[in-house]
Amino acid sequence: MDKTGFARLGRPFMNDGEEGEENGRMSMKYVELPTGDRLPALGQGTWMIGESRSSRAGEIATLQRGIDLGMTLIDTAEMYGEGASEQLVGEAIRGRRERVFLVSKVYPHNAGRKDLPAACERSLRRLGVDCLDLYLLHWRGGVPLAETVETFERLETQGKIRHWGVSNLDLGDMAELCAAPGGDRVAANQVLYNLTRRGVEWDLLPWCGERGIPLMAYSPIEQARLARHPGLCALAEKRGAAPAQLALAWLLRHDRVIAIPKASSVAHVEQNFAALACPLDAETLAGIDRLFPPPKRATPLQML
Repeated sequence: MDKTGFARLGRPFMNDGEEGEENGRMSMKYVELPTGDRLPALGQGTWMIGESRSSRAGEIATLQRGIDLGMTLIDTAEMYGEGASEQLVGEAIRGRRERVFLVSKVYPHNAGRKDLPAACERSLRRLGVDCLDLYLLHWRGGVPLAETVETFERLETQGKIRHWGVSNLDLGDMAELCAAPGGDRVAANQVLYNLTRRGVEWDLLPWCGERGIPLMAYSPIEQARLARHPGLCALAEKRGAAPAQLALAWLLRHDRVIAIPKASSVAHVEQNFAALACPLDAETLAGIDRLFPPPKRATPLQML
């Protein structure tokens, strides 16, 4: 186990591969969008990357290694480094674009019918691509959701995006969104979800599940804090795993949850991938619930 809290173990997003293990090798689990597209359940986050020239080569190598492993969903946003993350992702996927399911997010103040197309063009230019696979509203702002949906739909018709979705929308927001014209075409909701942030299990997760809308879990290791949690460390040690791997595997057990951890190095992304081979039996799940109890009532959606 290293300082990231992972034990060392060791296909493209549209591949029709098998899940689980094959010939002793880990293979990717997939989550289905409402459209039927199948995405990796374990992707790569990019918050706070691309901001330092000294770490640029390592960050690019890390993303490329993740793609090679099958973690081909890459999530970024215009907010991350004010475009610096998108630029780095664009460099990392050059020559690999056809293998990547590319996700970016738009600022709420850019989510109107006038500003959204321009923001999309800027993201496309920074990424060096002509189409986003999934474009998300980063969080709800002052622009009416119906206006954002209308503009997303127009961008999809124009071929600028393949799917659109949202981020940080709670149950009431999602109900309003889906009631808007075209709103029921939402492809995903990206939210804060991990062992210490389980509130979505009370209402949002089942509501989205009933409608076939996946949740994308950001900060799945709670910004590395779960890797240092004493109780989780003890439970993981008994299972011959690592705390961060248990935390990821716990999310990956859901049929409609996509985890997007950020990796700091090639070794780290390999360790993230190894979470796919981390088994969770009933005893382990019960131990996790004792450490991190499920919600007992509705609570407001948490954000970072």
